[in-house]
Amino acid sequence: MANILIIGAGGVGSVVAHKCAQLSSVFSHITLASRTLSRCDAIAASVKQRTGRDIATAQVDADNVPELCNLIRTVQPQMVLNIALPYQDLHIMEACLECGVHYMDTANYEPLDTAKFEYKWQWAYQERFKQAGLMALLGSGFDPGVTNVYAAWVMKHELDTVEVLDIIDCNAGDHGQPFATNFNPEINIREVTARGRFWERGEWVETDPLSWSMDYSFPQGIGSKKCFLMYHEELESLVRNLKGIRRARFWMTFSQNYLDHLKVLGNVGMTRIDPVTFNGQEIVPIQFLKALLPDPASLGPLTKGKTCIGNVMQGVKDGKEKKVYIYNVCDHEECYKEVGSQAISYTTGVPAMIGAKMMMEGKWMQPGVWNMEQLDPDPFMDDLNAYGLPWQCVTLK
Repeated sequence: MANILIIGAGGVGSVVAHKCAQLSSVFSHITLASRTLSRCDAIAASVKQRTGRDIATAQVDADNVPELCNLIRTVQPQMVLNIALPYQDLHIMEACLECGVHYMDTANYEPLDTAKFEYKWQWAYQERFKQAGLMALLGSGFDPGVTNVYAAWVMKHELDTVEVLDIIDCNAGDHGQPFATNFNPEINIREVTARGRFWERGEWVETDPLSWSMDYSFPQGIGSKKCFLMYHEELESLVRNLKGIRRARFWMTFSQNYLDHLKVLGNVGMTRIDPVTFNGQEIVPIQFLKALLPDPASLGPLTKGKTCIGNVMQGVKDGKEKKVYIYNVCDHEECYKEVGSQAISYTTGVPAMIGAKMMMEGKWMQPGVWNMEQLDPDPFMDDLNAYGLPWQCVTLK
């Protein structure tokens, strides 16, 4: 049984705390920490009401390595689940190395002053974690995370070789707000306004933001939605670890209302990530915008509809061309009934719990820094079915 420390008390952190609390046989003691103690306490109260379990709470500045180390030494966890901001990944990894505990996150490191997704900073920790006998699991959310495991499972069971991978993320939910983001507004807007990027015949090709689109018909009544090509971090590891892949792309759906608001905000400078001077003080426009927008955690009771995230993979099986679609459909209202969060947080939080479970049960425990597709997909896929994210794999013509 594991003593774990969860850092981060946003929408995803809340789901992780609830889902870990449901598995007392695996997670014997849970501490939830963030910069704002009151958020941790509110989540702990919800966990107590829904599961009957008490979890501990603490305050910590995840940018401060000595402060992180003091908390880790006090809690003495076997591992830290980093559900904080991606800017804080390296600080938390350093603290885990100094204190001798395992590490897991849901999103790769991103410099605060540059909207850039890249694994190089975290991959550079490979030898340090290996020599310390510690494991760091990167990107144990949905995308990245489940999409990586989907790819590994398809390569183990459905295809001998893969040529084309399209990861397609659809949120067909509606929260009724004029403009809101379903996860951290700052991270969301930085992702969407960045240049697109995809892998084609051994090199990266860049596109203007949201300049490529396609229509895709989603299952279970969701129907046809317009999807836009973006760059997403799992592509970087997948093209390295899925040998022979010729093309890899990532697509996401957006409503026209969202795009219209985002365009106006961009035109007036509210999505800028560099500081500006206002009344003698420096402010970062996107951080100010974040303070004005609805908290994603508040959207749970308002959101209706479904999400559908999956991989379309084309390659060869037994000498014949084959194309498969492996996906999950998640219902916003069902997620809220279970853990008090909408499906965007749920689909990230459940895989974070499962990744930690895989490590603590020894199924995925090996020293070093690892991406999800580098590990045996089968036990993780079994747990997706068992803990709220059932999947289907169908052959496409």
